[in-house]
Amino acid sequence: MPSAVEGAAAPAENMKIDIDRLWDSLMEMAKIGPGVAGGNNRQTLTDEDAEGRALFQKWCEDAGCTVGLDRMGNMFARREGTDPGALPVYVGSHLDTQPTGGKYDGVLGVLGGLEVIRTLNDLGLRTKHPIVVANWTNEEGTRFAPAMLASGVFAGLHTLDWAYGREDAEGKRFGDELARIGWVGDEEVGARPMKAMFELHIEQGPILEAEGKEIGVVTHGQGLWWLEVTLTGRDAHTGSTPMNMRVNAGLGMARIIELVHRIAMDNQPGAVGAVGHANVWPNSRNVIPGKAVFTVDFRSPDLGKLDGMRATLEAEAPAIAAELGLGISIEPVGHFDPVTFDAGCVGTVRRAAERLGHSHMDIISGAGHDACWINRVAPTAMIFCPCVDGLSHNEAEDISKDWAAAGVNVLLHAVLETAEVAG
Repeated sequence: MPSAVEGAAAPAENMKIDIDRLWDSLMEMAKIGPGVAGGNNRQTLTDEDAEGRALFQKWCEDAGCTVGLDRMGNMFARREGTDPGALPVYVGSHLDTQPTGGKYDGVLGVLGGLEVIRTLNDLGLRTKHPIVVANWTNEEGTRFAPAMLASGVFAGLHTLDWAYGREDAEGKRFGDELARIGWVGDEEVGARPMKAMFELHIEQGPILEAEGKEIGVVTHGQGLWWLEVTLTGRDAHTGSTPMNMRVNAGLGMARIIELVHRIAMDNQPGAVGAVGHANVWPNSRNVIPGKAVFTVDFRSPDLGKLDGMRATLEAEAPAIAAELGLGISIEPVGHFDPVTFDAGCVGTVRRAAERLGHSHMDIISGAGHDACWINRVAPTAMIFCPCVDGLSHNEAEDISKDWAAAGVNVLLHAVLETAEVAG
């Protein structure tokens, strides 16, 4: 595929963002939905999400952008280009967080995109192509599964009705909650052609920091299977039920978690697996669990390994359940194949890092991102900046101002090369 930016002139190396302004914006957004330990709890379609959206919209309008909204609540802040027929260049990520999330996961990409707009305003620069900053709804998937739900509808992987029908743990529907917070737009989802999209994100892993690199040039994304396992046994008293007469769903869960670990280890290198979400019922100290529901997370950049891990689980977990007298069901609740990002966009990111003198390395994303879905409908690439100790989905998540500045400056230069500075 030819580069999405073929023939464009490179921007001058001295064009830089205002890191203090960006940092102030990050800290101001972090005041909305504060966590209990210094991070954030701004889950999707909550009142806090609505408040964060309103602040982002105000900042975008103050920067001269018009803000569009589609029926999934995706926000699009547009800075016009000089050519009304030119396809827009998109940047952005997400503002929703995990229940115990950090201040930068997703937010850096959204506010970094806004900082690109503000910097162009400061410099008085116009671009041939419009630039659009996106806030994608429900990237995290922690309240409404699956993750990257709204970008998935945008890319045609899910229908709008199916997405609206997703329920949280309290049985509340996505569509109802989106309407409740007042962020349902009229725009058809997916009705936005793009020249390219660049997503800046913290790495969410330890590789860049360990290698002493400022920038990760993301070439691929791991594929993923989320498999929800339900085990059905029999509630019974923990003190009076003989060991040989128990039908313990909790024990079955423990053995399958061990199986998940073994499957991942058997597929090294380049594969991971774990159980991060689990519930037992009735969840009482003196009752043997009669039911367990938990989600297996398998990931790999190798499609054969990814599908093989799922097949092994589905072959071996029923035998564990049968040995313990348990009923079992395994339902896929999230999936995407490994992603290869657009070679032209990846090259643009790499050139920007080199032009600015930032140390960099090619890297594979271990997490799913909205860019993984948008890559199906437009040329797409990602930029990673390091995070301290690789921590993310944790209130202790942290980055340095220098890392943030490097990442957003690379984003700025990649966008300018793609959107083309108007003469």
